[in-house]
Amino acid sequence: MAEERNVIIIGSGPAGYTAALYLARARLSALMFIGEQWGGQLMLTTEVENYPGFSQGIMGPDLMTEMRKQAERFGTEVVEANVTSVDFSNKPFKIFVGDGEQRKEHQAKTVIISTGARARMLNVGEEKMLGRGVSTCAVCDAPFFKDKVTYTVGGGDAAMEEVLALVKHAKEVTLICRRDEFKASKIMQKRVLEDNKDKVKVLWNTEVKGVKGEGKLEAIVVENKKTGEKQTLSTDGLFLAIGHIPETEIFKEQVELDKKGYLVTHLNSLKSEVAEKVWLEDYPTMTSVDGVFGAGDVVDFRYRQAVTAAGFGCMAALDVERYLTGTSQSW
Repeated sequence: MAEERNVIIIGSGPAGYTAALYLARARLSALMFIGEQWGGQLMLTTEVENYPGFSQGIMGPDLMTEMRKQAERFGTEVVEANVTSVDFSNKPFKIFVGDGEQRKEHQAKTVIISTGARARMLNVGEEKMLGRGVSTCAVCDAPFFKDKVTYTVGGGDAAMEEVLALVKHAKEVTLICRRDEFKASKIMQKRVLEDNKDKVKVLWNTEVKGVKGEGKLEAIVVENKKTGEKQTLSTDGLFLAIGHIPETEIFKEQVELDKKGYLVTHLNSLKSEVAEKVWLEDYPTMTSVDGVFGAGDVVDFRYRQAVTAAGFGCMAALDVERYLTGTSQSW
């Protein structure tokens, strides 16, 4: 029989490590499966300047390494293995690692899912230049492009938000849209096209077909979908705003997901009239399954910042502690 743990955390990143830290200090040390490629999106990031506590900034992989060390210091058992399937139909919950003869079962009273979300890519070679001119977060990286020439790919509200972050820093911002109209809301379009018309250009009916550069991004190859004309455009930055894919494949049919595949928790399914009651008496980070919690970008499709993910991890850990011990914490 597999040993039944108090908590198993699936996933790493700021949400998972923060949850592990809080649980360990509450003497509810978790078993944490961080995957073979651990650390989340920050492992693909260079310098992080907007995480509190690092006045000179810190490299993304270094930040993740420090978070891991801190969680382990207080007793978290960290395993670099991929969870391949779960069974949340009965308690204790079953978490399976490996396949075939190597498949091993683990059991837990509670589970925190912090598997994150990955940015959609164009798959034209740009993934090799992430952190070297290619970015999926202008809020994070726009200050690095002061007085630079930049391009943003997308047509929804997320793309408009990227552009609005960039115009504060970049010399030029060009929005690449594969249609002849945006999907973004009218108010967001107004802020970009009217309020910043002197600084923002648009390439309609255009797709990025390739990237060029030695060690860092130097140019992009674009194609007009109507004419078939291709051109190479020199640039310092390419920002991708074509959506994110939550890492929830193994949780389908196990917990409720929204139409985009993100975990649904008590918090993001609230109606305003019951919000206060849930905050005080319920478990805001709990999913549709009693005892299974969600934290970080696997839940949060709006902010997607390291610091908000860490906050979610703290919330999930406190909810789990209250759930397991029956205590009410400070509230």
